[in-house]
Amino acid sequence: MPTPAFELNRRLEPLRSRAAEVEKQLGDPKTAADIPLLRSLTREYRAATAAIEQLREYERLEKEAGEAEEMTRATEDAEMRELAQKELADLNQRLEKLSATLEAVLRPRSPDWDKGCIVEIRAAAGGEESALFAGDLFRMYSRYAEKHGLRMEVLDSRPSELKGFKEVIFAVEGDEPYRYFRFESGVHRVQRVPETEASGRIHTSTVTVAVLPEAEEVDIRINPDELRVDVYRAGGHGGQGVNKTESAVRITHIPTGLVAQCQDERSQQRNKAKAMKVLAARLLEARNLQDQSKTTATRRKQIGGGDRSEKIRTYNFPQNRLTDHRIGTSVHNLDSVIEGELDALFSALEKAEADIE
Repeated sequence: MPTPAFELNRRLEPLRSRAAEVEKQLGDPKTAADIPLLRSLTREYRAATAAIEQLREYERLEKEAGEAEEMTRATEDAEMRELAQKELADLNQRLEKLSATLEAVLRPRSPDWDKGCIVEIRAAAGGEESALFAGDLFRMYSRYAEKHGLRMEVLDSRPSELKGFKEVIFAVEGDEPYRYFRFESGVHRVQRVPETEASGRIHTSTVTVAVLPEAEEVDIRINPDELRVDVYRAGGHGGQGVNKTESAVRITHIPTGLVAQCQDERSQQRNKAKAMKVLAARLLEARNLQDQSKTTATRRKQIGGGDRSEKIRTYNFPQNRLTDHRIGTSVHNLDSVIEGELDALFSALEKAEADIE
């Protein structure tokens, strides 16, 4: 049954108060002068007001459902009763969906959820088949981003010979990208007959994915004196020639040893800007976990070593089945998931996370 509107209204009261507080801050000239703060508050205000609008819509639907229910009891006309019952069923379905959305808003949330994120996909066990599946995951995320109005930008890539990826790193911007993409961190296992397999045998390969919240100016400041910037000639895609100019950039953060590089753009300045974006995200992660050794251990735990036995999810193509091992859930619509239909999976993961907490 949907949650009664008065109960949702009561639980959303702190959010309503916070929205009024943020609105007041946004009107302060000092806030307008602080661009990172302005961006953060604007994002928070937009999310809060959207939830309040959803509550108003919920109250409207609940009122209509009450009227439809009264009609089913009051009318003696069988045809009118049937129409009212159909309308009531539709309204209850919409209320259930909106109730789930508002319940998600009320769960404890991390401030990182609103941020953009950096996603790193790397081929692991399985050779060329692993690289091909890394390409499939990249296209899956691209389609999900397109469906949800998110913007993706490739920051660095190393294509394989058969149009897969040995590695691809990209940024995602828009409405709460890190909130959902964070669930993708880990080892993804694929079971299928590879394009390179002549005998038709099913192979098992793995791909690792790491997801980092994107660092903003307010989060971290990098001292230019602590950076070493190296430039070199970029290799062509799939080994098809090389760039004749030194446009590729590798940046090393000397105190931590963290490295980021980019060679996708012809412009050295563009490559440097993209590499800095990746480096800032990695430094933010390191700072949040307090020291580099802990970060390294956590990243290794997060994405694993790429061994076939380490996995968060299995994609079984012959059975059209996807299994998420963290929540013990299997679905038999793998073809849809690969086309970017990840909403149901993300909702189940977020609900399981909330239940654990």
